Amino acid sequence: MVCLVLESNDFDVRTAGTLEDGIRLAQEEVFDLYLLDMWLPDGVGLELARIVRKSDCATPIVFFSAAAYESDHSDALAAGAQAYLIKPINPTELCDVISTLIESPEIARTAKRVSVA
Repeated sequence: MVCLVLESNDFDVRTAGTLEDGIRLAQEEVFDLYLLDMWLPDGVGLELARIVRKSDCATPIVFFSAAAYESDHSDALAAGAQAYLIKPINPTELCDVISTLIESPEIARTAKRVSVA
């Protein structure tokens, strides 16, 4: 559902269903933003965020998760995320947050490529 919403708003989306796939995508491609969940079938999004941050300190990371504890939010920010959104959320708000981060002067690039894991 998230992919459909993003694609209908002109985002080029790549998806990873597992931590392993997310790591592979992050190593093989360049993205304007990472949209991560806390829970992945083979690990946690925090681990992926930390791995991304080892080689890329600039690309925004947004967590979009049902994990709603304050500690989840704090852990995500400590791992390098710029935003933490709790499911469910209005699709317009999700797109607005992503657009704002991608279009910030520090991040601006020509494409709008989003990795979802």
